[in-house]
Amino acid sequence: MEWLIIGGGIHGVHIAARLLGETGVAPGRLRIVDPGDRLLERWRICADTIGMTRLRSPSVHHLDLNPRSLSYFASRRRRRRRENKPFAGVYDRPSLALFNAHSDHVLKTFGLPDLHIQDRATEGSVDSDGVEITLSSGRKIATRNVVLAVGGGEQPEWPNWASRNVSGVHHVFDPSFDGWPSTTETVAVLGGGLSAAQTALRLKSEGHRVHMVSRHALREHRFDSAPGWLGPKYMVGFNREKDLARRRAIITEARHRGSVPRGVRIALCGAAARNQIHWHEGEVEALDRQSDALALRLKTHQLLHVDRVLLATGFSALRPGGSVVETLIASASLPCAGCGYPIVDPQLRWHPRIRVSGPLAELELGPVARNIAGARRAGDRLVGVA
Repeated sequence: MEWLIIGGGIHGVHIAARLLGETGVAPGRLRIVDPGDRLLERWRICADTIGMTRLRSPSVHHLDLNPRSLSYFASRRRRRRRENKPFAGVYDRPSLALFNAHSDHVLKTFGLPDLHIQDRATEGSVDSDGVEITLSSGRKIATRNVVLAVGGGEQPEWPNWASRNVSGVHHVFDPSFDGWPSTTETVAVLGGGLSAAQTALRLKSEGHRVHMVSRHALREHRFDSAPGWLGPKYMVGFNREKDLARRRAIITEARHRGSVPRGVRIALCGAAARNQIHWHEGEVEALDRQSDALALRLKTHQLLHVDRVLLATGFSALRPGGSVVETLIASASLPCAGCGYPIVDPQLRWHPRIRVSGPLAELELGPVARNIAGARRAGDRLVGVA
């Protein structure tokens, strides 16, 4: 095997397309390891759960090679299906349906479903010839190059007060999430960002009584970080900063966590004005089970009685990848910053045979590393040395 990509999400799929389409790697020499039934499964499940209808990112951020590919695809699709409003706003943000259809087109174009190994990478070791990856099935794969394209999708952030053992409390991004109400309920949505807002709006549209609890006021930002992070405006200074602890602080400060774009803010505020969603600004002090209901006690002294609590509090900031990343670090003494994340070169090499993308690349790529733009930027770096 020449290339083994660990992770079949947004990053893994885009990098596979880049390697096949731009570097001449033969399909028989590349595989993608991911435990999902199909590639992009976690992306689709998470987007569907929260009721996403439109992406936050612009039309040039997608999984194909040509930046205009999504726009060309939409033009052909619109002529066939007469689809209304495939894009919105000055940045042409695509509908989720369009983005997913285009992603299916990319998967088919490059034959990626045939390259999918449905399994989980659990261990890795490095030797002079390359890397050996052990899968949960016990199978071992020897490859010359590994791309760690793992994300935080399996690491939902649980607040300290939220016990995983209390019936009726769920995290919307938990891989085993099955907590969507099937009958009309009173539901508390915890979180103040886009995922929480979309979850609350979906619940409202289905007729549930919704309380949205956020630690802060509603924050409006068009994107999850300023557009200047996509180019030299901010990245020149970031690249000049050699102190990795300072880089981590810059990344944290630059991200607009817990924010929503204008359209979602307007929809949320409109629902609140009509008492369809009840907004509560404050921290949760405790959660108690009272007979057949849950009681959320806020530090503002409010007490909310609800049937269900849905956490939309994002993902853990801890380094993703689990045991396969940990064993690779031990095998090759891979360098890590104080925050635990990889120290890589400008071509995203953690080792001559190991590249990274997504969260694992953020100390090199900056605040956009985790999103679709980060996948494209990682692809630019990787194909330059493939």
